[in-house]
Amino acid sequence: MSRTRQPPLVTGISPKEGAAWTKVTIRGENLGTGPADLIGLSICGHNCLLTAEWMSASKIVCRVGPAKDDKGEIIVTTKSGGLGTSTVSFKLLRPERIGILDQSAVWVEEMNYYDMRTDRNKGISPLSLRPSNPLGIEIDKGKIPQKDIELTFPGMSGDFTSENFSATWYLIENHTGSSFEHLKIAANNLKKQATKKNEGSLAYVKGGLSTFFEAQDALAAIHQRLESDGTERVEGSMTQRLENILNRASDTADTLFQEVLGRKDKADSTRNALNVLQRFKFLFNLPLNIERNIQKGDYDVVINDYEKAKSLFGNTEVPVFKKVYAEVETRIAALRSLLLEKLLQTPSTLHDQKRYIRYLSDLHAPGDPAWQCIYAQHKWILQLMQNCRNEFISGQRVSVGALDSEGDARPSALGRLSHTASLKRGGSLRTPRPSTWRFETPQQVQFVEKLSDVVIGQLPNFWKLWISYVNGSLFSETGEKSGQVEKSKKNARQRQNDFKKMIEEMTHRLVKLIRGAFLPTTLPQGELSFYGGWENKTELTGAWLTQIIHTVRACHEAMSALEIPNDLLQVIQDLLLELRVHCLMVTLLHTTEDVKRLAEKEDWVVDNEGITSLPSQFEQCMIQMLQSLKEPLEIKPGEINVLQLDQVQDQATELSVGIMKVFINCLEHLSTKTDRDIEASHNISVDLSSPDRFTGVHEGFSPTSEQRLLIILSNCQYLERRTFLNLANYFEKHGLTGTEKITRVSVDDVRELDRKLFEAYIERRADPIAGSLEPGIYAGYFDWRDCQTPTGVRNYLKEALVNIITVHAEVFTVSKDLVPRVLSKIVESVADEMCRLMQCVSSFSKNGALQARLELCALRDAIAAYLSSDSNASFKLALDALPQLHSGADKKLLEELLNKFKSSMQLQLTCFQPSCIQPVKR
Repeated sequence: MSRTRQPPLVTGISPKEGAAWTKVTIRGENLGTGPADLIGLSICGHNCLLTAEWMSASKIVCRVGPAKDDKGEIIVTTKSGGLGTSTVSFKLLRPERIGILDQSAVWVEEMNYYDMRTDRNKGISPLSLRPSNPLGIEIDKGKIPQKDIELTFPGMSGDFTSENFSATWYLIENHTGSSFEHLKIAANNLKKQATKKNEGSLAYVKGGLSTFFEAQDALAAIHQRLESDGTERVEGSMTQRLENILNRASDTADTLFQEVLGRKDKADSTRNALNVLQRFKFLFNLPLNIERNIQKGDYDVVINDYEKAKSLFGNTEVPVFKKVYAEVETRIAALRSLLLEKLLQTPSTLHDQKRYIRYLSDLHAPGDPAWQCIYAQHKWILQLMQNCRNEFISGQRVSVGALDSEGDARPSALGRLSHTASLKRGGSLRTPRPSTWRFETPQQVQFVEKLSDVVIGQLPNFWKLWISYVNGSLFSETGEKSGQVEKSKKNARQRQNDFKKMIEEMTHRLVKLIRGAFLPTTLPQGELSFYGGWENKTELTGAWLTQIIHTVRACHEAMSALEIPNDLLQVIQDLLLELRVHCLMVTLLHTTEDVKRLAEKEDWVVDNEGITSLPSQFEQCMIQMLQSLKEPLEIKPGEINVLQLDQVQDQATELSVGIMKVFINCLEHLSTKTDRDIEASHNISVDLSSPDRFTGVHEGFSPTSEQRLLIILSNCQYLERRTFLNLANYFEKHGLTGTEKITRVSVDDVRELDRKLFEAYIERRADPIAGSLEPGIYAGYFDWRDCQTPTGVRNYLKEALVNIITVHAEVFTVSKDLVPRVLSKIVESVADEMCRLMQCVSSFSKNGALQARLELCALRDAIAAYLSSDSNASFKLALDALPQLHSGADKKLLEELLNKFKSSMQLQLTCFQPSCIQPVKR
């Protein structure tokens, strides 16, 4: 019957040479299907089957025996393949012999060799008893996680040298995929290994049986000979002497080897001590290693070493171990104190805080380090906020850009906020922003920016530290296993109210510090010394207050982004509301002061409508005021409309009305200025390059009081017709209420001023003209009852017309639109005076009546373009007081004289004709 497998073939051995009992690894092909299939193994002719350990079909491990041949083949015999062959050989090295008294410095090798002479193991090391594959079958590692096995077999181990060895664990870990047949083979292998020791002893006895028989025969022959000689029965027999000789030899041997054996015992004890030091050097070196790693900052290494030492020697009863471990605990206690000190140091980053808390939890530090850190951070942030106020109050802070709370000269956190708000009002009021404006920022504004830096820079990390404390993410896996996470969550639940009070204290401190700087009257008297002290600082304008509102809003938004509950931030919302109201009122009050100063900027330069730049400057000032209020009045999420508050609405309306009245008062003040005041200010001038400027006023012209009245009258009309309506639209566009009241009061006041100024001008111009009529009529003792035939209009009337023309030129020079209104009133005054004079004449002669009618008709026709119903009535009454003309010659003469007058005065009377020139619109 043919074999199912090929015979074994040895193709390699390692090492290829060595002394007896050298452990070798044999490699080849078809070296058996298992330990039971291996039935023979010889190296250099010596049977090595007793020490052979079958690993696989291509590998066998064994020890070389004391063969007789120095070099020979390696022959493997199996049940399935029979006797094998070898392509390699092994060289057996003979040990050098030494005398019994020769010293040797060679350590005895601690290996698991089998002593054929005494049948017991020598110098067995615990690690040498650990075979790599005790079952003798192929290892098939499973995919079950180590962590799951540990949870399934708590306190057990898969290491078969461990006291807590679990066979089930070992099989699951190393033979999950092995079949049942392979497991049966493994069981047989274990049985074979269990009986290997007894089988080895029996094989030794069988192999040396002939030797025992030879020795027994020799001893029997000696005994028989002694008995036949009879020497056994007498004293001093050979056996007795032999016994004595053997005893003396034994004593001599003991004496000779006592020193050698003593050295061996000493070497053994030294070796054992070195083994102990080597095995436990980790513990003995641990205190020094802890100190070094602490100095280097390798706290993770220290913690790992400490956990290892604690698990190995925490409960030791060995005195030397207890002493060393106590020193380790001393170093660890010092490390806990050091880490706690670093944890509570400020400033520190969130990363460092979490790291130190994790270290302390892994070192089982007493108390609650995380809460201690939160409390310390809370106190530090409060102190930083208070220090900001103290620095500015004491004058130590003079500019922005000093070191921040963490010591770095970074830009202010609210340097992130843009400075787009106007710091000055625009138009003619705006002045260029100096290059050093940042260093001229008011102290209060710098204070709020620095305070916001502290809040925005520190509060997020403080909040994140609390969140990490609540969800237990501050601890490592060790902390999770030890239950510290659950303990932390429990502590966090108990301290939620305490943390809420911390946040409340921070927000209240922030609000009170800002109130002390800007709204000190809203603080109790007892808190002013702690939060106030800004009385001597610069009073802020609305633009700076707008910047403050922008900064406080940024703080609120940063806190809201952290998802801090709204009820904790309500105090900031209340502060913002009061700041917005305060900014509105301050802006209106400052605008009032700006408007008062507009009178100083009147340059009396007029356009063809008689309008100076003053109304435009006023309108621009109001527009810029409204634009500066855009951000304070803007309604952010969670805020209310300040203009919906009745009290605020009423105050804003009254202040706005006050601004209008102040400007109207400025106009009235300008109308009452003396010529000396005007000369001290800018002289009137005309911008000839502008099409909006009327060229009738020459450069260097100083306005008279009457011209100032006309200019201001023109400005009043422009205010009523254009400016007030524009401002009403702007008020409504920006959401200001009370626009109707503001417009109504403003229009009423400007109309009243217009009436007063108009009457004053008419009084100054009309009265002299009317007053010159009567003296002119009766000049040269003229008498209506006795006069010559009329030859033309007398000079008094021509002078009156020239005076009217002068007024016309004066008014036209300022504003063409005022000409009809002024001249109509002048004509009414002249017509009324002429009517009175005619009615006062008791009688007229024929020539007198003709002369009077000629003059009345000439005057009426000359100023016909400006006759009103009142002036027409006055002329009619005056003509009715004259005798009627019945003669055709008189009528003809009257007509001729009138034509002559018109012809001679044609040039002068041209100004009374309607002008076709239209004014250039602004």
